[in-house]
Amino acid sequence: MYEDKTLVCKECGQEFVFTAGEQEFYAEKGFENEPQRCKSCRSARKNGAKGEREMFEATCASCGGVARVPFRPREDRPVYCSECFAKMKEE
Repeated sequence: MYEDKTLVCKECGQEFVFTAGEQEFYAEKGFENEPQRCKSCRSARKNGAKGEREMFEATCASCGGVARVPFRPREDRPVYCSECFAKMKEE
């Protein structure tokens, strides 16, 4: 049976608890190593690797409003704002 363990984060040096449930999950997934970082350091590391996404502005083909999209719009394809895109998806 698993028991909660107190580990030390190698990033910030703070103690964190590796719960029995987490240990069981790790075992089910076949992970052999214990976590080395606390939850907040893992999250920061994960989000830091992604970086900022470049966004482009275009005119919505449906309502004429401003649409911010993560791709460079092309003249031959319509671009929709979030609201109009959601409406089209529902139909």
